[in-house]
Amino acid sequence: MIRRLWAQAASVEETLALWAASLREVKKRIRPLFGQERVARNAGLFLEGLLGDEQRKTGWMRAEAAGDPGPWRQQAILGRSDWDADALRDIVRDYVMEHLADDDAVLVIDETGFLKQGKASCGVARQYTGSAGKITNCQIGVFATYVSRHGHAFIDRALYLPKEWTDDPDRLEATYVPADVGFATKPKLATRMIARAIAASVPFNWVAGDTVYGVGDLEQQLRRAGKGYVLGVNSAHVFRSWGKRPPVAGTAAELARTRRPSDWKRLSAGAGTKGPRLHDWCYLELADLDAEEFNSVDQGLWTRGLLIRRRIADDDLAFFSTWCPAGTSIETLVAVEGHRWAIEDSFETAKNEFGLDHNESRSWHGWHRHVSLVMLAFAMMAAIRHRANPTPPKKTKRRHAAKAKTKPPPN
Repeated sequence: MIRRLWAQAASVEETLALWAASLREVKKRIRPLFGQERVARNAGLFLEGLLGDEQRKTGWMRAEAAGDPGPWRQQAILGRSDWDADALRDIVRDYVMEHLADDDAVLVIDETGFLKQGKASCGVARQYTGSAGKITNCQIGVFATYVSRHGHAFIDRALYLPKEWTDDPDRLEATYVPADVGFATKPKLATRMIARAIAASVPFNWVAGDTVYGVGDLEQQLRRAGKGYVLGVNSAHVFRSWGKRPPVAGTAAELARTRRPSDWKRLSAGAGTKGPRLHDWCYLELADLDAEEFNSVDQGLWTRGLLIRRRIADDDLAFFSTWCPAGTSIETLVAVEGHRWAIEDSFETAKNEFGLDHNESRSWHGWHRHVSLVMLAFAMMAAIRHRANPTPPKKTKRRHAAKAKTKPPPN
């Protein structure tokens, strides 16, 4: 794990020392969650197991790494011990804010699947997951990832319960689902996460998400909160302009077909593993609205719009509903949409490196505890990476002005 963190900005020795200090710090932070010292110690060993180099983070593997003769102590952390996974979630969020906070951050909402056998694991059902690209037997978790110029890490999570679960009291009781948990759509779970982030004064200016979250209550919530968004919508979603010339009306797909070649702009949505992630983009401003219509804090005009992405290789289209301060450039909106790659990277890393999908517990509490511990491990490594490789200072207009003043006059 240390090897994967090393970079030229910090020596291996410095990174090792930073890793050890960070691990001591996070163990100290989570200690109040556990009533007994032995349980706290086992939780620390559980965390060390997630951070270890073992490819599989199963109970037996973690037990072997901890020097235990069997997996029962590791399994007890998820199932038999009494501690609050939501309190750990909040510790993770606060830890991420201490290390990665930035006012221009993007909160990215997305989901991932956890493939399962049988019907006993809480929330398991035959349902679609993008992880497998098909309908299969799995659990679905909805996540919020905080993405800033300093790095990215999970700050919230929720297990999605299909109606076949919430309509079956026996299954809920068997997996220890709390009595106050009822059916909630994935967008509803997302609105709760955003509400928790806002209540905790998490600094962010934007929210990004795919088509599952793009229309409805989530948009209204963000407008009332004064947050911009770039949210996916399907090709049949209808857009209409008002107060703009020329007026437009139609489905997203129809509006895309009417765009002229000069309306498109080739832009990068960020750096990928093979270089800039270039696409062709088109942005339609649909209406300017007074922010005071939605909340009493913000003032000025905000713009409702449609952002269209066209893949260069095959002209495949994707559509996004946007909300932003008037005058926001298409480059800014493309950059916000490009932040969505971070949650995909987070899922891949968390599954491959930290055992996000290696949970063997079948209960509601077991899922949230396991996932929250993985989130803590991920956050710790994200903080180390940032501290070992400091982010360059953010450019400001003042810096640009100072640079312009010191520039020698032309000959």
